[in-house]
Amino acid sequence: MEPPDARAGARRVPRLLVLALLLGAHRGAKAEVRLSVPPLVEVMRGEPVTLDCTPLGAHDHFVLEWFLADRSGVRHRLASAELHGTELQDKVHDSRGRSPPYQLDSRGRLVLAEAQVGDERDYVCLVRAGAAGTAEATARLNVFAKPEATEVSPNGGTLSVMEDFAQEIATCNSRNGNPAPQITWYRNGQRLEVPMEVNSEGYMTSRTVREASGLLSLTSTLYLRLHKADRDASFHCSVHYRLPTGRHGRLDSPSFRLTLHYPTEHVQFWLGSPSTTAGWVREGDSVQLFCRGDGSPNPEYTFFRLQDKQEDVLKTNLEGNLTLEGVQRSQSGTYGCRVEDYDAAEDAELSKTLELHVAYLDPLELSTGEELSLPLGNSTAVNCSVRGLPTPALRWTKDSVPLGDSPTLSLRSVTFDSTGTYTCEASMPTVPVLSHTRSFKLLVQGPPELRAEETQPKAEGGWREGGEVRLTCYARGYPEPKLSWSQLGGSLAEPAPGGQGWVSSSLTLKVTSALSRDGVSCEASNPYGNDRHVFHFGTVAPQTSQAGVAVMAVAVSVGLLLFIVAAFYCMRRKGQPGCCRRGEKGSPPPGEPELSHSGSERPEQTGLLVRGASGGARHGSRGFGDEC
Repeated sequence: MEPPDARAGARRVPRLLVLALLLGAHRGAKAEVRLSVPPLVEVMRGEPVTLDCTPLGAHDHFVLEWFLADRSGVRHRLASAELHGTELQDKVHDSRGRSPPYQLDSRGRLVLAEAQVGDERDYVCLVRAGAAGTAEATARLNVFAKPEATEVSPNGGTLSVMEDFAQEIATCNSRNGNPAPQITWYRNGQRLEVPMEVNSEGYMTSRTVREASGLLSLTSTLYLRLHKADRDASFHCSVHYRLPTGRHGRLDSPSFRLTLHYPTEHVQFWLGSPSTTAGWVREGDSVQLFCRGDGSPNPEYTFFRLQDKQEDVLKTNLEGNLTLEGVQRSQSGTYGCRVEDYDAAEDAELSKTLELHVAYLDPLELSTGEELSLPLGNSTAVNCSVRGLPTPALRWTKDSVPLGDSPTLSLRSVTFDSTGTYTCEASMPTVPVLSHTRSFKLLVQGPPELRAEETQPKAEGGWREGGEVRLTCYARGYPEPKLSWSQLGGSLAEPAPGGQGWVSSSLTLKVTSALSRDGVSCEASNPYGNDRHVFHFGTVAPQTSQAGVAVMAVAVSVGLLLFIVAAFYCMRRKGQPGCCRRGEKGSPPPGEPELSHSGSERPEQTGLLVRGASGGARHGSRGFGDEC
């Protein structure tokens, strides 16, 4: 009977032989089994990814296995697949707690449903193809994650520019990215090249933290030595991160400014509105004085007025503003502002002064009252005086028409045209809004001046009987003259268009022969005299319609007269033979007139009544045809 160890050794011999044959076959077949495996696969976190492992060539049978290599080099089998003819049988052996688990597709590729940062490993594909040999290849999986929005936390305190070392400016944070991003700092859009080593001019520190999710968070803090020029500087940080296929991304933080403490070096002091370009302010206006120092934070400002070389303090505040309400001419003078900054350099000029000029203009004074009356033809002079600063300019106008720039207005040999409103105006070219005026009215006394408006006839050839005419008289003088007419119906006197003191009155009437003979007069009168004008019309022709009526009346009268004569004639012959009877022949009675016919003339053509001296009658061969 064989001992157990002998039987065990006998069983090991064929196994070792088979293993040796397989190893020999593997070493001889490496050149025959080849794999198609991408060496590097990149994917964004959360996206699906497939690792390909495809044997090249025709194989009826092979075994494909996927292994996960950890950082120490140990391999852990994840899944396997075996090809029998055309059917591939797969199996997942160990997902190592991954969720969702690993999967194999119909071609034996390893599928990761949602890529995670923990999936960033080396994956080994091993293929055994029997006599053809064995081959393996490794695929590296890189998982990228875009970081969250960049956050910056500036230093909220007041930083002094007088420090001689770098101070903390701000901290920049980039969270949950992969791989670890980079942070850069910018001032006014320009990248700051600061080292990581600590020094007095500037540097930055950086710290990377891996979160529980496997993602990386980066923190960078900037330190700089500040200067006064940084008071208006804008700072921000940028996070630069990588993406698949060599792409890059950038996330900028919001910009920020710093609150700096720096001493005053220069002071500005000026006069605010409503001053003019020449520096004058009007009396009665409210005036503002502004004082500004270039230090930070705002220093204290002291306003004062210099009187007899002494400072009269007016106000102290932090705003740097002083308002003078309703300034008066007595407030003209020298004003000053001083900045109380105890950190300023000894040679810094912290005080400024300016001159305040208050412009004023008193009311004008005239040497006459609001009205001045002068007799016609007289002369006089009117003076205009004023007080003001700066010296005002004077100008005389009459009804807005310039007369001269002298303070004295001379009126010589005044006429009615001189009547009107005279104005003296005082103005200041350097203070345009400051001006005054004073006026008086000139009245010229004298007898009326009369002017008539001649009216031409409407019909050609002159006036006609019954035609309508409108007569107008104009008059002027002082006192205002009264206008009257020699005929009734004149209108009341009223100011005439165009002014100049003229008044007018109109009369509308019908033209008659009497008016043509006597005329129509208008008269203007006042206490100093009167003036008169007579309107004449010349020859007045009768109306055309009246002449026609007269002709008709004459014709009717003549016809009526002839009828009466004929009737009288017939009445005297009444009762005698042949009188007033048509168609009778023979001699007329003795002693009556006989109708004579000459030749062949018809009785109606001669038509003559003849009376004989002896009462007899002569006649032709024919008797009366129609005596009546």
